[in-house]
Amino acid sequence: METKVESTQEFSCNTLAPLSFAHPSEKDFSDLLSFYRIQWLYEAVCFPLARDPEGKVTESFTPDFYLPEYNVFIEVTTLRQKHVTKKNRKIRLFRQLYPEVSLVIIYRRSFESLLLKLGIE
Repeated sequence: METKVESTQEFSCNTLAPLSFAHPSEKDFSDLLSFYRIQWLYEAVCFPLARDPEGKVTESFTPDFYLPEYNVFIEVTTLRQKHVTKKNRKIRLFRQLYPEVSLVIIYRRSFESLLLKLGIE
């Protein structure tokens, strides 16, 4: 089953509307996507991971980016390895609950390596 996403926080390469990113690496990644003219949505969908007995969401996961042309979510994780454990737990739970949703995790070292290869500091 393919999951398509719609959001009001759409960004295209021709839009200059400023966004507030949670981390500078997210801004760098958005610049990279825009440079290559890849349409992206920032924090487009919040996926519930846990609910209390009344059905209220108690835990959720919001991937950093959604690439509608590729139908893939991307999470940029630049935390130091010792702080990644909590996020990895959420990602494992996300994959169990939403196996049909494509999610790519970009870890700190991979992201830094990518920027270095592209000559971006």
